[in-house]
Amino acid sequence: MAKNGNSLDQRTFDKLRRLYIIGFSTIALSVIISQILIRNHLSGQKSDSKVINVAGRQRMLSQKLTKDVVALLTLTQTDKRNAIKQNLKETLNLWELSHHALQQGNDSLGLPRDNSKIIAQKFRVLNPVFDSVSSASKRIISRIDDNPSLFLQEYVADIEKVKAYEGEFLEQMDAIVNQYEKEAEAKVAWLGNLELWLTSLTLLILLGEFLFIFWPAAKSVRYTLKKLLSAERRAKKMAFDADELSKAKEKSIQELSALTRAMDDTLLFARITPSGNMVHIGNKFSHLFSFSKFNNAELFWNVLSHKENEQEAIENIITKYKKTGWQGEVKGTTKPNEDIWLEMAVIPFNATEERSELLIIASEITERKSAQLEIDRLTEKSFEEKMSQQKIISSKIIENQEKEQNRIAKDVHDGIGQMLTGLKYNLESIDTKDVKKATAKIEHLKELTSNIIKGVRTATFNLTPPELTDHGIVPALTKLAHELGRLTGKEIVLFNKTDFNQRLDSLSEINIYRIAQEAINNAIKYAESTHIIVSLSHSKNMLSVVIDDNGKGFNPDKVRKIKTGDGGMGMTFMQERIKYIDGRLFLTSEKGKGTRVTLNIPLK
Repeated sequence: MAKNGNSLDQRTFDKLRRLYIIGFSTIALSVIISQILIRNHLSGQKSDSKVINVAGRQRMLSQKLTKDVVALLTLTQTDKRNAIKQNLKETLNLWELSHHALQQGNDSLGLPRDNSKIIAQKFRVLNPVFDSVSSASKRIISRIDDNPSLFLQEYVADIEKVKAYEGEFLEQMDAIVNQYEKEAEAKVAWLGNLELWLTSLTLLILLGEFLFIFWPAAKSVRYTLKKLLSAERRAKKMAFDADELSKAKEKSIQELSALTRAMDDTLLFARITPSGNMVHIGNKFSHLFSFSKFNNAELFWNVLSHKENEQEAIENIITKYKKTGWQGEVKGTTKPNEDIWLEMAVIPFNATEERSELLIIASEITERKSAQLEIDRLTEKSFEEKMSQQKIISSKIIENQEKEQNRIAKDVHDGIGQMLTGLKYNLESIDTKDVKKATAKIEHLKELTSNIIKGVRTATFNLTPPELTDHGIVPALTKLAHELGRLTGKEIVLFNKTDFNQRLDSLSEINIYRIAQEAINNAIKYAESTHIIVSLSHSKNMLSVVIDDNGKGFNPDKVRKIKTGDGGMGMTFMQERIKYIDGRLFLTSEKGKGTRVTLNIPLK
């Protein structure tokens, strides 16, 4: 049995009713259309008989008109001539009326306005003859009206004209009458064909209804009866099964009631609507949060806490996970203002087909959570102390390294550099007798000395430049780009996009300089680049240094995994240095498309 009254028998009878309505409506529609077509045609046929009758009468009227006109030739008495004239006038009026009505239609005579093209053409040929006879007859009548005793010779010419055109008028009028009859017979034949076609269509519709409506309907009824009988057998079995299920349901309800009581007394258990309204709350839950006055309008998060931030957190969890469920930790506050931590599970379920609810099952973990928070606090404090200590140590190490590099740079530049320069000048002044050998040796020594000086200067330049201490990071990077470009033959250019000229603390400046120096040296040594661009830009809170090269590039993921060898330790030193100044380093590279190193340093 289907729901909402949509039972098997109801569906069957609804289907049969629709089929019979469709069948009988189709037959009725075909009959109505047939009657409309036939009646419209018969209406046209009715006017055809009147047209033929009037057209035939025209021949008689023309003959009568001619007869009255000829009779005037034999009459001499005035009174008889007037009587003939009166007949002639009446005949002429009726003749003219009928003639025009046949062409233009006349409602009083029942004549239509739709002549065929053939008849219209015949009337156009007949009209000049008609006009001639009509004009002559009117002149005869007019003269008799003006002077009844007028001599016969005054209108003999008009009488002869009427006689002359009578034969032609009768001949053409006969052709028009014959055409009317021919067209009427064609309409009768068309009506016969229409009736035959409509009869065939009706029989075809009846056959189609039998094949596609009544015969399938009969099969459907037979099949439906079979299903009804089968449904009756199933219903009896279902009734028996329902009794068994009812007994099992009663037993389950009793067990469920016992389980519910146990849950209420042992677990933090509640049921709420998806919008958060309370449906049921267990005894243990009520005692824990001192909740006694229960009503369906109470919101679950208001029961667990009276603090707005905690209520909002619980409300967000219920709203977000009311369809998927959730499990985790939440914090509540009792009315005596005690913190309560709960490990809570939100479980959606359908209480009925029309209503859904959320099951709340929780356990109190306040002591465990307090211990965990204390451990986290102590761990975080210890970690922060260690990091602060490590940062101080690293800063001191870097400062000592920079002092030592300054000392070495000064010694190399002032000692070895000056001595090698003196050696170069002395060797240039050697005068030997063996000019050829002496010249070759001297040239070799000069080249060697120049290379030594160049190497020493490169080494000293890679140590701390005086520009960094005296003028700051921008002049130091400018000098770095210029000198490395001059020494290596690379095209190294610096762009200060935002005209940055601030001084930073010494730790920040030396680390920025060393990271930029490492990036440029890597581009020179390993990337085989020909052009290197160093760009500086800054905002209110951030300084950005970008080093781009057009070298062969590499896979950054592979380099990050390397702890030794070319490039690996350099990347590690760069990352360690950027951490010391609370900055961030980004490395972007792709084989064949160059490398970009980006430094973002906060401005304090």
